Amino acid sequence: MRRAATASPPATISTTSEAETLEAGARLAAGLRPGDSVLLQGGLGTGKTVFVRGAARALGVDPGKVRSPTFTLVNIYPGRVPVYHVDLYRIEKPEDLTELGLEEILGTDGVAMVEWPERLGRYTPAAAVRVLIHDTGGDHREILVWDEREPA
Repeated sequence: MRRAATASPPATISTTSEAETLEAGARLAAGLRPGDSVLLQGGLGTGKTVFVRGAARALGVDPGKVRSPTFTLVNIYPGRVPVYHVDLYRIEKPEDLTELGLEEILGTDGVAMVEWPERLGRYTPAAAVRVLIHDTGGDHREILVWDEREPA
């Protein structure tokens, strides 16, 4: 199990289109390893799923298959590295998490991409990549990335 690395200032990425947000996700994925978790925060419609689609593409997943799991809560995408796409928007209480099988998702053979991670409670990974996406108007996004993992 990895310990959380010392916090450093976030990297800031500015995007001006959906294609650039996809590419930002792909660039992040280049440094991901099986067992990693990416915790994505941002309001509704800020581009979290678009960012996941780019990361998944870089991990060998058909980007056309990446859809928001708002109603299914978890989508699993096979690829060079499996991607577990978790959306906790509809989770209202911690007890709802026990049925999702997060123990089999977080820190295992794939990369977990979790939207609305503030609802993870006791399942929050100690070391993760944190992504905060701000909608700054139109198609413009400011993406802040903190890597709390230990170096490989």
